[in-house]
Amino acid sequence: MEEILREVLGFLDGKAQYFDVRYEEIEEEKIVVENEIVKTYSSDVTKGVGIRVLYNGAWGFAATNRLSRKVLLDTVSQALEVAKATAEFKHEDVVLADEPVHVDKYATTFEKDPFDIPREEKVRMLSEATKIMSRVSEIMKAVGVLGFRKHRKLFLSSEGSEIEQLILVSGGGIEAHAVGNGDYQVRSYPASHGGDYVTGGWEYIENLKLVENAERVAGEAKDLLYAPVPEPGEYDLVIGGSQMALQVHESCGHPAELDRVFGYEISFAGGSFMSVDKLKKLQYGSQMVNIVADATVKGGLGSFGYDDEGVKACSSHIVKDGVLVGYLMSRETAAKLGLQSNGAARAEGWWSIPLIRMTNINLLPGESSFEELIGDIKRGFYIDTNKSWSIDDMRVNFQFATEVAYEIKDGKLGRLYKNLIYYGRTTEFWNSCDGIGDESQWHVWGIMNCGKGQPMQTMNVGHGTSPARFRNVKVGAGG
Repeated sequence: MEEILREVLGFLDGKAQYFDVRYEEIEEEKIVVENEIVKTYSSDVTKGVGIRVLYNGAWGFAATNRLSRKVLLDTVSQALEVAKATAEFKHEDVVLADEPVHVDKYATTFEKDPFDIPREEKVRMLSEATKIMSRVSEIMKAVGVLGFRKHRKLFLSSEGSEIEQLILVSGGGIEAHAVGNGDYQVRSYPASHGGDYVTGGWEYIENLKLVENAERVAGEAKDLLYAPVPEPGEYDLVIGGSQMALQVHESCGHPAELDRVFGYEISFAGGSFMSVDKLKKLQYGSQMVNIVADATVKGGLGSFGYDDEGVKACSSHIVKDGVLVGYLMSRETAAKLGLQSNGAARAEGWWSIPLIRMTNINLLPGESSFEELIGDIKRGFYIDTNKSWSIDDMRVNFQFATEVAYEIKDGKLGRLYKNLIYYGRTTEFWNSCDGIGDESQWHVWGIMNCGKGQPMQTMNVGHGTSPARFRNVKVGAGG
């Protein structure tokens, strides 16, 4: 394959300003068990090549999963023709920020390859967890999920970069669905919307202890049926790490994507209020708020060696000491600001052109213990695990609901509440932050289903967070 890809590069030599080719092989496995019954078992392997060509300041792209020399040469001709056609209608020239040539290899570190674990063992684990949850009265549906991906990449560019990568993803979770008392509630572990995922191996699944947590999760789902709803008002909130991950994702990660800032992208997640005139001026949050884009964090779902433009993974601030100082950039958008890309251009697979995507967008830990975060709250709530979310097209006004809310009274955790909704405006909310949990509480949460683009691409992203405290947040109650 490498020999054929070199021939593709040779065919384009002298015919375009810049070009790159990506060979990718993706192996995936997903298992869903419901009430001890296997509802889904899927196993898939796909291989293909994506070819990107920059001609006269315009992009062309073509891809194929037919990997013969003839078809690949036909595909590269197609990419070149698309670029030539696009150049006829361009509004401005595409210019790429400089990037050093990289000849390198990268691989996820792991102890146990999940694809070596027998399918029967995976099913047995989920079946046992759902069996335990189903024993709790009022649990009508018990669900367990495991998912794995092995992603091999070979990237070659006209600038001379040659990069091989192997990225391994593992994760999953359990859910208990309870019905009773005229109500329906769900409790998830370790996170909602399919669980938690990392770049790592089977050892992460073992550490989750899904079976050991099953009874507790089911019990909490049952308890929610009989819990009260909060009285609407303004409260101090301590928001748990899992919910903070989605808060960062929606109110900082998406609006920091520079293509949204420039108006090149609007679908699914809207535009951005974080315009370039606000760079190094906007007081995004309080001085203790530091948010970084870091593709180098071990285990982060947004971790890799190089992005799909051959830019080396790095860490850079989006918000520093509360001030907006940076964006997520591709080589094309970085050039517009006279900067170097911070490696945020990624494609879902060989069939897709790279777009600006989140890596690991992390809220850096503070210095507070959990006891200190809740200690001086007279009356408020500790909330966690996302239930639903909504945010406007410019990422200003938001509303989130969580699975659980525990009353905080005189600095102590109290009774369980359900259906809590909190809402606000992004910068007002982040400026009300006056406490962030320390490093011992910090975890990089993995989100597998971030959508963007047309045709839509689904990307894996990560968010490192600790619990954090926010003052005088508006709270309501859902039905």
